[in-house]
Amino acid sequence: MNDISHERIGVIGGSGLYSIKQLQEVKEIEINTPFGKPSDNLLQGKIGGYEVVFLARHGRHHSYLPSEVPYKANIWAMKSLGVKWLISASAVGSLKIEIKPLDVVIPNQFIDRTHDRPQSFFGKGSVAHISLAEPFCQKLSETIHKVALPLMPKGRNLHFGGTYLCMEGPAFSTKAESEFYRSLNCSIIGMTNHTEARLAREAEISYSTIAMSTDYDCWHEDHDNVTVEMIVSNLKSNAELAAKIICGSIQKIGETKPKSIAHDALKFALLTPKEFVPIETRKNLNLFTKKYWGDYIK
Repeated sequence: MNDISHERIGVIGGSGLYSIKQLQEVKEIEINTPFGKPSDNLLQGKIGGYEVVFLARHGRHHSYLPSEVPYKANIWAMKSLGVKWLISASAVGSLKIEIKPLDVVIPNQFIDRTHDRPQSFFGKGSVAHISLAEPFCQKLSETIHKVALPLMPKGRNLHFGGTYLCMEGPAFSTKAESEFYRSLNCSIIGMTNHTEARLAREAEISYSTIAMSTDYDCWHEDHDNVTVEMIVSNLKSNAELAAKIICGSIQKIGETKPKSIAHDALKFALLTPKEFVPIETRKNLNLFTKKYWGDYIK
């Protein structure tokens, strides 16, 4: 049985995916971070012999609005447990006719329309500018795509590539907004993943998304406007498929350990000389920066 101890694979489950039944030898871990408490306790265990860390993005009882999710704490906690690759599973609305409800999308770009989210771990006396031109890890996305393709049920399609429009929420789009996002050539719309991807890149974690389409937002004239009832019904159908894709992807990631540009994202991004970074800031960033600045000692 293989083991990638200290190089774990993380999974963040979105709406409808609050646990993975395939996770074995489960240990529940409570973590306090410099950025507060994560959405929930993290579940550490194994899938196919590989070490995995799972977290329910909105909490196991779906208690957090998209703008309330403690993104910094979630990513810091993942990093602290050795997560090197992070798979996000998320419910999204479709902005294109060819992406039907219950289809799966592995996006490759973002447009951020949020306005009340953490943008960085840095600040408070430290400056870093990461590259986010390719916000998803290409190698990780390709791995997920190869795993997902033969798992797709008849009548449900897998789409590789496309732009994820990240909106603030929690209300769904107006029709005018939905049409505007379509005019930007966006493929899907959600409320969480851009914030995660940005912070994961700063944490030097490879990140990719399995986006599960639940509806046509509200732009499609022949479909009802999006409702919670509609989404919940489709979430149940999506959850089982998402778990299969995640488990297969974990096996492949564990076997190949794909190298990502994310794994060295801070190499040329840190601008403030470490001796000028305030002590408290240096301490809070140590998990990410000790590779370049040396380990912080109080």
